[in-house]
Amino acid sequence: MKKVLLAVLALTMTTSVLVSCKEAAKKAEDAAEATESALEDAGDNLKEAGEDALDKVKEAGEDMKEAGEQAMDSIKAAGEGAMDKAKEMGNDVKDAAKDAADKAKEMGNDAKEAVEKTAEDTKKVIDHK
Repeated sequence: MKKVLLAVLALTMTTSVLVSCKEAAKKAEDAAEATESALEDAGDNLKEAGEDALDKVKEAGEDMKEAGEQAMDSIKAAGEGAMDKAKEMGNDVKDAAKDAADKAKEMGNDAKEAVEKTAEDTKKVIDHK
């Protein structure tokens, strides 16, 4: 009877251990599946965050490009304005120089005529004496 009792006890313990091992294996499998799912979710989240960051960087790059183009347009406009003003000033100086030269020429002609008239008048006075 002892042998039967020991055999039953051994069988019970073996069954208990097998059930425990089976439950542990099931729990380990469940934990592995949960870990896999969590890692997949984390990977998806990281991928999405990376894509969002890339979109933000692209957007910032486009904004910087647009700002650079606007700055270049402003610089170009300012340069063109300065060139137009310098050209206008150059033309004004040229016109003023031409006017001064014309007046000097006119004054030279007037002086020449005055000298010629004085010479003529002097000759007439000398000729009448």
